[in-house]
Amino acid sequence: MTIARVALPVAAHTLFDYWVPAGLEVGCGSVVRVQLARRALIGVVVETGATTDVAHDKLQPVAEVAVGLPPLPPDLMVLAAFVSRYYQEPLGQVLAQMVPPLGAGTARARRVVTDAAGTPATRGDAPLAALNADQQRAADAIIAARGTFAPLLLHGVTGSGKTEVYLAAAAAAMATGGQTLLLVPEINLTPQLEQRIAAALPGRRTVTLHSRLAVGERRRAWAVAAEGHADLVLGTRLAVFAPLPRLSLIVVDEEQDSSFKQQDGVRYHGRDVAIWRARQRGVPVVLGSATPSLETLYKAQRGRYGWLRLPQRAVAPARLPALLFAPNRGVDEIEGMGAPLIAAIDARLARGEQALIFINRRGFAPSLLCASCGWQAGCPRCSARLVVHRDARELRCHHCALVERLPRACPECGNVDLLPLGHGTQRLAGALAARFPAARIARVDRDSTQRRGAFAAMRESVHAGDVDILVGTQMLAKGHDFPRLTLVGVLGADNALYGADFRATERLASLLFQVAGRAGRGELPGEVIVQTDFPTHPLYRALALHDYDGFAATLLAERRLTGLPPFGYLALLAAEAPQRHDVDAFLAAARDAGNAVVRSGAFAVEVYPPVPAGLARRAGLERGQVLAQSAARGALQRFLPRWRDAIEALPGRRVRWALDVDPAGFG
Repeated sequence: MTIARVALPVAAHTLFDYWVPAGLEVGCGSVVRVQLARRALIGVVVETGATTDVAHDKLQPVAEVAVGLPPLPPDLMVLAAFVSRYYQEPLGQVLAQMVPPLGAGTARARRVVTDAAGTPATRGDAPLAALNADQQRAADAIIAARGTFAPLLLHGVTGSGKTEVYLAAAAAAMATGGQTLLLVPEINLTPQLEQRIAAALPGRRTVTLHSRLAVGERRRAWAVAAEGHADLVLGTRLAVFAPLPRLSLIVVDEEQDSSFKQQDGVRYHGRDVAIWRARQRGVPVVLGSATPSLETLYKAQRGRYGWLRLPQRAVAPARLPALLFAPNRGVDEIEGMGAPLIAAIDARLARGEQALIFINRRGFAPSLLCASCGWQAGCPRCSARLVVHRDARELRCHHCALVERLPRACPECGNVDLLPLGHGTQRLAGALAARFPAARIARVDRDSTQRRGAFAAMRESVHAGDVDILVGTQMLAKGHDFPRLTLVGVLGADNALYGADFRATERLASLLFQVAGRAGRGELPGEVIVQTDFPTHPLYRALALHDYDGFAATLLAERRLTGLPPFGYLALLAAEAPQRHDVDAFLAAARDAGNAVVRSGAFAVEVYPPVPAGLARRAGLERGQVLAQSAARGALQRFLPRWRDAIEALPGRRVRWALDVDPAGFG
């Protein structure tokens, strides 16, 4: 009897044994259907053998091998084991990230031999755009690293042409029979990149992988990559697990973006997994950014990563935009937009240029206040305020998705004078439409781009000159190139200066440098107006000088003093339950267990007392956390499995908990 040891997508760190019926071809990496109690599950075979510790009368058979899916290759099995071990996640759940969704028509996946557009793929030399001297030096360095593990930071100012460097390096990899993996932080960035890749690399087969693809489309793209038919795989963080038999180059664009860190389920970081995979396969990995994460920048400074610079914008006449700081409040303001910003918009409209008004808040207003008794609309399920969405006459919670009708009067005192406080994208778009009635205005946020293709249609409208003013959130902050956009107005930036999270200022700096970089990317000069009450803040001074490196040095000095990344390593134990006392009791016991593990093994790890999460209540559940910190990654990694085992052994748990290794923040 052949026994298959199967990893299943369950929370337990356990493998399950099944017997293999005659006629089924099952080996390591095979994707199989099995029964677990009353559930039919998809799992991955980790190993096969002739013996098992399970009584034979209790063994169940492997029901079937998934049709049309080749076994996961050995390198992905090794990668899964690393992710499971490093992030303290069950192996079955990690492997589930690597398997495409199954459904009707799986058998067709093996026969896909066309490119992403459905046309026969052909070979040929790629007519790439000419590179300037800086771009050429960077591309040459990447190409020279072919065949070796080489982490390279491509640090270029906004508009410096990093994408052209990626494509030149990818073309060189393809010329020698290699595949390229190109990761981007957001799904909305993939359509324009698909177009640029198709134009730069005609005849090369490209597939896209991300979570919004239809099941069949995603499965077929996965199969094309797995069989080596795809020359380039473009995708979000889940594409880091794509099977690529000819992998020669990995690129992580906007490597600093927090979207590469998965916040639930398997809490891996796509950038860091990409680096490990590049090491495993012996290929170069390029980390591209105008605002590198402090971890990446520090490694480049120490010489652990190669450091390639693009100090100038790629288009010859283009220059970095001029910066102007204006007060948040003024006598002539219109819905939070001061007179300098209004005048600048007016000037752009008169010249036929485009403007972007950036505020990182969707909806009409962040809260609703009763002017009489002071009541504010709060979410009954979260420790957060409900956001006013006036177009739909609703109050919405942006954390748990609760929706309530907009009240006609205060529920506490009956007063009908309810005031929306603050500004969101809806409110600003309406105010601009009233002030500039002839202007064509587009609002770009999660609400306005839910329909499939809406974001791509907006982008085409901007390029065609059919939009005069864009009002948007961070969806517009990076990766977009609008040549006639010459003005960026930034509202509400000061709010992030009050953030309690240790990465808050770093994120704000990255966001502001990125959004400012949307202005003046073509032949027309650009200007950025930031409304702030703190124009002398070090961040704003650095922004005015386009000196991200200088500001990053300040943040690194602070991190060194506190032992925070990149000078220390963190793991966050997060817990939630309906009752606060259950969360507090569990976390206190977990902290005690952690300290016992530290003492027993003399680990150089500190386990801090429990605290409420940044959002203390979400979706009806009380939330808290315990932080473990160490100056040495190895010490933390040796500590975590024993701490996890101790937590799992705690009696009477009534909470849901998870370990987050290298957390993106303390939310």
